[in-house]
Formats: sequence, C-alpha cells, structure tokens
Amino acid sequence: MTGASRPTGMLPTAMLPTAMGPGVPRAAFDPRGVRGEFPILTRVVRGKPLVYLDNAATTQKPTAVLEALDRFYRTNNANVHRGVHLLSQESTLAFDAARETVRRFLNAADSREVIFTRGTTEAVNLVAQAWGRANLRAGDEVLVTTMEHHSNIVPWQLIAAERGAVVRAVPIDDAGALDLGAFHRMLGPRTRMVAVVHVSNALGTVNPVAELVEAAHAAGAVVLVDGAQAVAHARVDVRALGADFYAFSGHKVFGPTGIGVLYGRRALLEAMPPWQGGGDMIKTVSFAGSTWADLPSKFEAGTPDVAGAVGLGAALTWFTSLPFEQVAAHEADLLGYGTEVLGRVPGLRLVGTAAHKASVLSFTLDGVHPHDVGTLLDLEGVAVRTGHHCAQPVMERYGVPATARASLALYNLREDLDALVAGLAKVRALFPL
Repeated sequence: MTGASRPTGMLPTAMLPTAMGPGVPRAAFDPRGVRGEFPILTRVVRGKPLVYLDNAATTQKPTAVLEALDRFYRTNNANVHRGVHLLSQESTLAFDAARETVRRFLNAADSREVIFTRGTTEAVNLVAQAWGRANLRAGDEVLVTTMEHHSNIVPWQLIAAERGAVVRAVPIDDAGALDLGAFHRMLGPRTRMVAVVHVSNALGTVNPVAELVEAAHAAGAVVLVDGAQAVAHARVDVRALGADFYAFSGHKVFGPTGIGVLYGRRALLEAMPPWQGGGDMIKTVSFAGSTWADLPSKFEAGTPDVAGAVGLGAALTWFTSLPFEQVAAHEADLLGYGTEVLGRVPGLRLVGTAAHKASVLSFTLDGVHPHDVGTLLDLEGVAVRTGHHCAQPVMERYGVPATARASLALYNLREDLDALVAGLAKVRALFPL
C-alpha cells in the first residue's frame, strides 16, 4: 500500500464527520454577540477585565473551534490514511474535508494545491528549500520588501547563500507604504522570486498584491505571498491575485496553533522535489531508490496535525458564516477610531500610517521604552505586543529599537481602545514629558 492510498470501505452515514462547508450565513454582524462566542474574553487578569489587543500575534478561538477539537479527540481520533478500521476512516474523512474547506476559502482550483504545514514559517521554508534549491542559480535574485516578517527573509537568505543567489529588499516610504517605483525598477532579468507580505504585521500596510504579481510575472518571476496577517481581515482569492504561492497560519484566523497552509499552483508543486522525507510522502521505498506520492502527500511527510486541520476547518467555516462587508466596516471603524484617540496621547508617535492599512496600531511613547509600556498596560488588563515583532529591518528603517503594537480583530470594540488610551494615560503620568 502506498503512502497516498485511501481506505475504500463505505462508512455508515451516521458515522460520517460533519461536513465543513462555508458556514450558514448570518444576516447581520453583531460584534458584541460574536464576542460572547469567545470564552477567553471573559477572563479577568491582574484584577481587571481582559482587553485583548494582541491579535496580530494570535487570535482567540470561538466556541465552534473549541468544540470541534474536543469532539475530534473524544470521538474520531486516529491516524489518517492507511488504517482500515472505522476511527481511521473517520479521521481521514475529517482531514480531507478540512483541506476542501481551505480550498474553498482561498478559491484554489484544486484541493491538491493545498498543503498543510505547521504555519506560515514552515510554508515559506518549504518553498525556499524545495522550489529554491531546484530553480535558483548563482547570480539570481530574490526580491523581498523592507516590511517583511523575518520568516519571509531568513529562509531566502539561507537558500540564497547555498545557491549563490542574492536577496534584495524593496524600500518603504516614511508612511510605511511600499515604494512601487523602486519595486518596478528592481525587477529585472535576474529576478527569479518575489516574496512579499500581503499585510505587514509591524505596520498594518496592505500591499497591492495583484499589481505586484502582474509585474513580477511580466518579468518572468514567481511570486510567494505571506498572507498570515491578511486572512482574518480580507477576502483572499488566490486565483484573482494570481499568486503562485500563498501561505498563512491557522492561529491568525481563529484556528489552532501548529497548523498552517501553503497554497501552490499545481504545475509548480508537481515540478518541485520533496522537502522532507518519511512516511506518507512516498509511493515506493527500496534501497535502490524511492518514488514520491502524488500531491498533496508529497509535501506532508509523517503523521499530520489532523486535529489542527479539523480545528482550522471549523475556524474557516465559522469565519465565512459572517457577513464580510459588515465585519470589514466594523474593523475599519475600529482602526479609524484607534488612530484618532491614540493621536491625542501626548508624546505618542504612530509607526505605520500608510493610506491602505489594516488592523495594526504600532506606536512609540516619548521617554518610555515599549517594553515598559507593555508591562504597565498589562497591569491594567490590556494585552499588547512589544518588541521588534520579528521585523527588525522595519525598526531600523524608523530608527527605533521596538514599538508597542495594538492589533485588532472582529471581536474588539471601541471600549477596548478607550481602555488602551486610559492605560497609556497612567503610563504618561508615571513618565511625564
């Protein structure tokens, strides 16, 4: 039996896992009502109600996801694929259903173009190692941007050093927008890969991905998009974007940690060699040599995170049940309101003010280290992220060691931003200008 084989027996209808479709549409979006679907948001921390503004690092999980994970482990848990017993068949069906849910979410053409990974970082490393090792040559160029997360910089540096290629970074302007003129000038006959973030985790900048993809393709380059920060805030259609590869993490879109997705155009994935070897990614193994399983198994060596995939499927089903336009309007209102009220805080400087941005409010406070800002806000029950946000080139561009970052999700309210500003007033009282 090969690594890609599936059991052929039919399961009784009553034993089939619940299908994960696009979700039953909700007529209206009620942020307060939706907030009630997230148990963790009722916590009290440091004696204060939790105000969770660290969504760019990870989103919280709705009851629908928690119940899906619990149900899987209580009733269906088994290893997938080669098992002939009932639990393995149920687990395999649930795993395959989750892949189909991801395909619909991204509007990919084929579920074989959906590769499960541990997250965005592993997805980028997979492309860098498998595609990069097969295609990069000495003198070739990989074009990234100054606003990239480290996970879309370091993997390219590693493979470039091995292959003799060069990594070049497109600059950003003072507002945090990509310098499109520089991007077009830097594209050239040596450009083989353009690796670009969809939404910056440190600035909130939304890049014009479709335009970048079109230009890159015209120059003969392949494009990978880091969509980790985009999937919870935008409709992502990989075919409309034209992306060759698109990567995201489940925990950024209300799903579990430890599960992510690499979308890749089938022709590219078919041509790429495996990245990791082991069980399930093979057709045959002998000491004379081995042959590889068909997609997607070729890139999913070993026992997969079945529960994580089921949880991700449940998260996407839940998320896509919400009316997108109303969610987007709510988040735009939060971002505008947050920008306004933070602008009134004495000595506060927003870092990242591009015209097109989403979800992120990064800032510095004169005379106070961002780590101190975050620690003092925590005493008020307000959770923000502080540091370089795995984006040290961004910090260098703005001449700061770190920022404090409040990042928004659909369950946040204006009151959360009011609590943030009240907390910053107490910080300012301790560190007057």
